[in-house]
Amino acid sequence: MLIKEFRVILPITVEEYQVGQLWSVAEASKNETGGGEGIEVLKNEPFENEEFGKGQYTLKIYHLASKVPSFIRLLAPKGSLEIQEEAWNAYPYCKTVISNPEYMKEGFHITIETWHKPDRGTIDNVHNLGPEEVKKREVIFIDIANDPVSSKDYNEKQDPSKFHSQKTGRGPLKGDWRNSCQPVMCAYKLVTIKFKWWGLQNRVEKLIFKTEQRIFTNFHRQLFCWIDNWHGLTMDDIRAIEEKTKDDLDKQRQTAGVRGTTSTDE
Repeated sequence: MLIKEFRVILPITVEEYQVGQLWSVAEASKNETGGGEGIEVLKNEPFENEEFGKGQYTLKIYHLASKVPSFIRLLAPKGSLEIQEEAWNAYPYCKTVISNPEYMKEGFHITIETWHKPDRGTIDNVHNLGPEEVKKREVIFIDIANDPVSSKDYNEKQDPSKFHSQKTGRGPLKGDWRNSCQPVMCAYKLVTIKFKWWGLQNRVEKLIFKTEQRIFTNFHRQLFCWIDNWHGLTMDDIRAIEEKTKDDLDKQRQTAGVRGTTSTDE
């Protein structure tokens, strides 16, 4: 089992991020859905339990195909390329579990645990890992303005090094912005992968981590550059947007062409 902790520093407050993240997830979901593929929202409802307290629970199905490496498409039976995502959003803590219960059952899961803190990524062990887990963990800082992105992902309108917010006056993000920006926060995203498939385990685990880093980088670049769209919205606004997005995704999956983040096969 491999563990990596991605730390994403952002020039926004923890309170702003809650709204910005949910708005951006809804928007990004539409950008990833079409041609029979993409995201299907099955549940989006409040929850309360002993483990997480109170929050919002979502259950989604990711209909894949062009979005996984070709060597997996060749090996996986028809219908197996559907991934289930469960998320418990007890903000500022969130837990997401990605699995393939129909085909791989207990042989595959990705767990993403996120703490959102008002700092610059300086907390050494925010997830309270044990000594052995800390030894296995690799910490990776993501710089949304300066880290390279692939040419197929690049969008000048979603480049934080060029974007300036009309509403907040923030940006463009230049140089060593992470050590000087105000406000500031960090999303500490702990990713744990379990993948048991003889002969493919190491290769697939590396691909998954590479894909997660790509997703975290691109998503947070978008989130910041979309700030003028979501800044000032309320949680009631967000719930209404999520409900409309669910209907939009159902229509897009049946009618629009394939879009979004396809596999790089690297």
